[in-house]
Order: sequence, then C-alpha cells, then structure tokens
Amino acid sequence: MDFANFEKKIGIAFSDKDLLRIAFTHRSYLNEHRGTKTEHNERLEFLGDAVLELLVTEFLFKKYPHKAEGDLTMYRAGLVNAVTLAGVAENLGMNDYMLLSRGEAKDTGRAREVILANAIEALIGALYLDGGYAKAGEFVSRFVLPLTENIVAEGKWLDAKSHFQEKAQDIAGVTPSYETVRETGPDHDKHFTIAVFLGREKVAEGNGKSKQEAEQAAAAQALKAKQWG
Repeated sequence: MDFANFEKKIGIAFSDKDLLRIAFTHRSYLNEHRGTKTEHNERLEFLGDAVLELLVTEFLFKKYPHKAEGDLTMYRAGLVNAVTLAGVAENLGMNDYMLLSRGEAKDTGRAREVILANAIEALIGALYLDGGYAKAGEFVSRFVLPLTENIVAEGKWLDAKSHFQEKAQDIAGVTPSYETVRETGPDHDKHFTIAVFLGREKVAEGNGKSKQEAEQAAAAQALKAKQWG
C-alpha cells in the first residue's frame, strides 16, 4: 500500500513511514498475514485518543471562556465520538487505505464506523510520535476542530443514548431501557448485542465491543427507527 497520496491529501508528510502504515493496520489484517513484520494500530490508537482529547480540551477551554465544565465536557464528547471521527475519516478517504482482513473489509455500518474512528485516533498517535504535539495539532486543527460550531449549534454533542432518552421522554413519556440479547467471543474480544425498549416495545438493537458501545449503537438505530433525528 502506497500512502503518499494520503499524505498529500492531509498536507502532512511523515518522516517515519512505518508509523503511518501501522496507523492503518487493523488487528484482523495481521491475523491473515502472519508473516507481516509490522504491528496493528491499537497502541497508537491508545496514544492518539489521549492526544486528541487534550488538543480538543485546550481548544474548547479557550474558545468558550464562559462555559461551565459540564458544557465543555459534552462539546468535547461530540467532537471525539466515533460518529464524528468516522465522518472525518470518510471525508479523507481513509477507507481506501485500511489494511483489513477479508471479513472486516466486507463489514459496513457501525462496525466500519468504529474501525475508521479508531484509525483516526491511531493516525493522531502516529503524528504525535513522528512530529510531536505540534504536528498532531496541525492535523486536528485542520480536520476536527472546524466541526465544533456545527456540532454545538445543532446539538450533535448529545450522544445517541442521551438524545434518544430526551426524545423518548418528551414524545412518548417513557424512559428507555436496555437489555443484553447476546454476548459472544472470548474475554479479549467480546461482542455484545443490546436491545432498547420503550416500555414493552422493542425499538432496535445495536452491536459493540462493550455494553456501552452496543447501547449507543442501539440508541442510534432507535432514533432512525422512530425518525426522531
């Protein structure tokens, strides 16, 4: 895979090209290519998550000097959640560069969304290692922070679960409840399916690698099912 075009697209060149390749390498790819001498992107994702959160926190702290901590926390959540980050990744065409197993490459929807969001965090981690806080900040300032005003203005900082609860209480007068439908996989790679209910009505299901992620996915599907937006 040649990542030169991606570097041109983001306007940032890597000194260490291996870091860039790792950022795009999903664990599943290495399971199918065991002779590949590289690592997957999860450690970079861990680092990038922290770097992104600090960059966004610093930006919001300065941009909204009169906002309370709670508001800033929600705005930050709107900028760093999987939906927002996956959207950034899609706009940058990161799908075309992902190194995935054949099975993962076929996945769409929520599963691909999570993979792309994680890849953005891994990319930020790679940028940080390659050029420090300033280089990571250049990327975040160009592609993530400009989304702030739209997210705040449209209330997109509300996560799906909070949004669905707000709508359900307002429209249906009911507080949603969640129930685990399935739990599969070994301890290191669990997958959960969770259903969301309004009273006895099962509205939707969602999948995720944690119960929290599955609940968010279920709430997002429920918003679509009810056309509550």
